Amino acid sequence: MKKIQSILYAAIALLLWGCDSFVEVDLPQSMLTGPQVFQDKSTVEAAMSDIYTKLRDEGFLSGGLSGASASFGLYTDELITYSGAGSPEDNLFTNSLLASNSVVLDYWNRAYHHIYCANAIIEGVEASSSLSPEDKNRFKGEALFVRALAHFYLTNSFGDVPYIATTDYEANRRAVRQPAAQVYEKMIADLQLSVELFPASYSVPERTKPDRSAAYALLSRVYLYDGRWAEAADAATAVLDGPGFVLEENLDNVFLKESRSTIWQFKPKITGGNADEGATFIFMDTPPPSLSLREELVGAFEAGDLRRTHWVKTLTNGTSQWHHAYKYKQNVNTGTSVEYSVVFRLEELFLIRAEARAMLGDLVGGLTDLNTIRNRAGLVIAEASSSEVLVNAILQERRVEFFTEYGHRFFDLKRTQKANEILPLAKPGWNSTDILWPLPEQELLANSALAPQNPGY
Repeated sequence: MKKIQSILYAAIALLLWGCDSFVEVDLPQSMLTGPQVFQDKSTVEAAMSDIYTKLRDEGFLSGGLSGASASFGLYTDELITYSGAGSPEDNLFTNSLLASNSVVLDYWNRAYHHIYCANAIIEGVEASSSLSPEDKNRFKGEALFVRALAHFYLTNSFGDVPYIATTDYEANRRAVRQPAAQVYEKMIADLQLSVELFPASYSVPERTKPDRSAAYALLSRVYLYDGRWAEAADAATAVLDGPGFVLEENLDNVFLKESRSTIWQFKPKITGGNADEGATFIFMDTPPPSLSLREELVGAFEAGDLRRTHWVKTLTNGTSQWHHAYKYKQNVNTGTSVEYSVVFRLEELFLIRAEARAMLGDLVGGLTDLNTIRNRAGLVIAEASSSEVLVNAILQERRVEFFTEYGHRFFDLKRTQKANEILPLAKPGWNSTDILWPLPEQELLANSALAPQNPGY
């Protein structure tokens, strides 16, 4: 039986390889579109698991040095790099990205590969004649969630991008960019359907697969970014008022694999391994070999903020000091895994609803949600006399709550139109056009319909 399972999973991994980019010159060779893969629940489960493995190990959601947590931390005002000039980390830190940079192409290709795989799942389960309606709905709900998530990171990085909803090669290789507003509408439609398709009671032990709560969490974020305040608040409430989640009072428990505030997380690839973020951000020697937190970020914590104590660690050589993120506290194999990579957690929903309520003029409700997070951090209750004051307080709270987590800081500055106000003060090389990354040169050459290039590149 174990041998059969090993063969099955190896085959599924090959099936899902597909194409790295939707503008490949040759037709992608993949058996994933074959009906035999979707006649058995276990093979589809394996296919979906392979997608989550790819999300964990490559592209925006990777916890490694090439993931969004490190990349956007360097790109904004969270991190410093000690890598040499011309390295991908240095290009991000100095805001000197070029359309020819490998980091740009890698993010683009990885995201569209994940989208291709998600679309293959959607088309395959819809055509299946043997899967039960319940299984079809759940698999389609998962794939729609993945498709929306990948497009979310693409459009918030590159601006106008193609929204790919098919595996049809001829259609995809001629795909045109769509305005970000249209991309948001399609993300919302996918997530609304995903919420409907997920069984209300479906949940995976250790929360290592998305469920209805994860779909609501992403939908709430997308609504917030799109300025749909009432919808954002309602989607957040659907999670906050639902069963199964509790805000962890002890900050040292937030990123443990058993954390009750976790909505969705990635299980490490190796038995006894831990979240990749630990190895990425923790350093034991000084000066740091790779990354450290910027002094501006460390100085942004209020006096008495327990997050400064529990989530930031300071090292010194006697004359100088450096800081690293210490949300994840394990950077070696511990025999039994202690920490998983947390993608969505309950704290974001409190702050999404706080901001949405503030924008709707509900200062009392907004302050209640904001102070839930501040109280846990050991801070005094915040007050606000206007929506503007409250929103600014929430954005400050998001800065110290979500630092080095999947690009929250960069996206917050962009969506609130504060990037070109704040980042030039922290980054002398910042240009107003840096709010968008360049489209990969290779993709523009392969598909002229993607033109024009983003301004500044």
